[in-house]
Amino acid sequence: MARYTGSVCKLCRREGEKLFLKGERCFAAKCSFDRRNYAPGQHGQNRRFKQSNYGLQLREKQKIRRTYGLLEKQFRNNYEKAEREKGVTGERMLMRLESRLDVCVYRLGLAPSLKGARQFVSHGHVTVNTRKVDIPSYMLRPGDKIQIRAQSRKMDIIHNSMQRVRENRMVPYLSLDKAKMEGEFLSLPKRDEIPITAREQLVVELYSR
Repeated sequence: MARYTGSVCKLCRREGEKLFLKGERCFAAKCSFDRRNYAPGQHGQNRRFKQSNYGLQLREKQKIRRTYGLLEKQFRNNYEKAEREKGVTGERMLMRLESRLDVCVYRLGLAPSLKGARQFVSHGHVTVNTRKVDIPSYMLRPGDKIQIRAQSRKMDIIHNSMQRVRENRMVPYLSLDKAKMEGEFLSLPKRDEIPITAREQLVVELYSR
C-alpha cells in the first residue's frame, strides 16, 4: 500500500501548526517547527498571500488528513461513511477517525507516535478483546479492550513510550492500566473531547462542492 515517506516535520510547517507527528519529540526543544515555524521551501519565509475560500477548505482538509496519517483515498472513504451516518457529518468523521485502532493505541501511549502505532498493529503486536488484530483501521466499539500481546511486552520502545504517558494528556474516552499494558475504549468520543484543533465543517464544504 502506498504511504508518505517524506519529512513529517515539513507537513507541520506547511500547515502552520504542530500536528504532533513525531510524538514526544514534538514537545521537546528539538522540534523543528519551533525552530523554523514557516513554510518549507526556498521561499517559505516570504510566502504571504490571501487564501480563497477553496484554499482555506483545502488546507483544513490537508491538516486533518495529515494529522491522522491517511492518504487521500482513505480519508475520502472515511468522510463518505460518516456522511451516510446520522448526526453532524464533520463530527462523525472525526469520531470515526478517533475510533481507529492505531489512533487509540497512540492515544493510550502504547506507541511513541501514530506512525509507530500503525506499525505495531500491522506487525501483530496488538490484540482487541484477546484476539490479534493487524488492521490499523479496525474500528473499535465501546467496551473493547486493547492489549499488547504477551510476547511483545518486553519491547523497549513500548516501555519507553509508556513511561512518557502523562495523565493530563489522556483523553476521556480511553482508560489505561499501565501494569497490564491494557487500555479500554470507553465510549465514542464527543467533539470537545477530541484533541485536535480543526474546523471540520470546512472539509464538509470542500467535499460538498
